[in-house]
Amino acid sequence: MLPEPELTCRAEDGRDVPLLVWRLPEPVLAISSAVLGGGIGPCGWLVNATVPMSYDRDDPAEHLAGIAGDLGLHGPGVGLMTGVDVADVVAASEGGVRLWATVGLGAPVQAAAAEAESDPHVGTVNIVAWVPVRLSAGALVNAVATVTEAKTQAIRELGLAATGTATDAVCVLCPAEGVAADYAGPRSTWGAPLARAAYTAVLDGGAVNLAGTQSWSDRVGGD
Repeated sequence: MLPEPELTCRAEDGRDVPLLVWRLPEPVLAISSAVLGGGIGPCGWLVNATVPMSYDRDDPAEHLAGIAGDLGLHGPGVGLMTGVDVADVVAASEGGVRLWATVGLGAPVQAAAAEAESDPHVGTVNIVAWVPVRLSAGALVNAVATVTEAKTQAIRELGLAATGTATDAVCVLCPAEGVAADYAGPRSTWGAPLARAAYTAVLDGGAVNLAGTQSWSDRVGGD
């Protein structure tokens, strides 16, 4: 089982900015679309960092690597960013799968919209999921698709005509050793609980986000 994330903070621009940290007892296998540690490979830690609405750095991967280094995290890992307060993380469990989501829906988009959509408000859905068996490379890709489909189902049920936001990120982790499962689609042995966990977390987290302050900056009165 992946350990629960630690909620902590970092000092930045005179403010204490929240972040979630997963310190893994041993490396696992990850697939991720994150700005830091994207792709398929080993993973020894994860960070999901809140950033202010005014964030305009052009080196987010280097920024996240610096945050990880300050936390004493070294080696391969995954770093994500979001404008929402990561203290609002929602966890869900289903059939051995464990999943965490930070849900910001201030800028929902349709993936295949004819024209580029823009919105000044923050919007990022970050999802970290743990599957307790080794997944093949194909199944890892399938797992990302399954999580994304379930996320979109939840967003539609929240009343938004959207498939997600333009900055969503997913990270699925599994053991690095063992016999690999070949499938992770929504009707497979491990894809089905993964889909249900993702749906539950995004639905619950999205309801909280839409009902309250959508960005950390607005909450603390920052930029």
